[in-house]
Amino acid sequence: MLKKYIPNLLTLLNLLSGTIAVYFAVKEAFIIAAFFVFLGIFFDFFDGFAARLLKTQGELGKQLDSLADVVTSGVVPGIVLLQLISNSIENKSWENAANSVLITGNEHYFTSTFFISLIGLFFTLGAAYRLAKFNIDERQTNSFIGLPTPAAALVVLSLPLILNFSGNEFATAIIQNVWFLVGVTLLLTYLMNAEIPLFSLKFKDYSWKKNKIKYLFIILTAILSALFQFIAIPLVILLYVLLSTIENKQLKKSY
Repeated sequence: MLKKYIPNLLTLLNLLSGTIAVYFAVKEAFIIAAFFVFLGIFFDFFDGFAARLLKTQGELGKQLDSLADVVTSGVVPGIVLLQLISNSIENKSWENAANSVLITGNEHYFTSTFFISLIGLFFTLGAAYRLAKFNIDERQTNSFIGLPTPAAALVVLSLPLILNFSGNEFATAIIQNVWFLVGVTLLLTYLMNAEIPLFSLKFKDYSWKKNKIKYLFIILTAILSALFQFIAIPLVILLYVLLSTIENKQLKKSY
C-alpha cells in the first residue's frame, strides 16, 4: 500500500534538507543553512508521527531516520561550529564572515587555525555516536537518555541567527569568543551521550497532574520565545535539561 512509503518519504525529505544545508554551511551562508536544518527537523518530527499514525513502523524506517539525522543534525552543526571557530580565531567581523564564500587560491589551509577549528567536528562525531546508541537502546521508547541530536543542533544553528538578528552586543561578543564556541561544542557533545534521563513531549494522557513538567516547559518556552526570539533557543534547551533533572529527582523521591 502507498501509505507505508509516506513516513520514509518524509525521512528522505529530512535528508535532502540536511544535504542542502551542508552546501550552504560550507559557503558560510548560515542563515539559509539554518532554514534547511529547521525544515529537516520538521520532517524528522512528522516522519515518526506519520509512522505511528499509519502503523507502518519498521526497522528500515528506524535506520533511515538515524542516517538522515546524522546529516541534518550532525554534519551541518559540526560544519557551522568549525566555521564559527575559524572566524573567531581570525577575528573576522560578522558582517564579512556571515555570507562569505571560500575562494581557492594560494592560501595555506593546514594552519593552526584549521586544526583548532576541527574541534567543531567533535559535535558531528558525538551526534553519530548518540544516534547509533539510540537505535539499540531499548530504554528510550518514551523518553530520552542524553540530549536528542535535533535539540543540540538547534542550539548550534541559533548562534549565527543570534549574531545576525538579535542586535545584542553582549550576546554577539560571547558567541564570537573562540573559547565559548569550543566550550559549547564540548558541552553539547557530552550532553548528547551523557546518561541523563530527559523527558519527551509524548503524552499518554493530557492531565495536569501527570504532565506538570511538560506543560510548564511548553508555557515557559512560549514566554522565552516571545521575549528573546532566537536567543530563546539555547535558553529553552537549558530549561529542558533543568526541568528533566527536577522531574527525575521527584520520581526518585516517590519511590
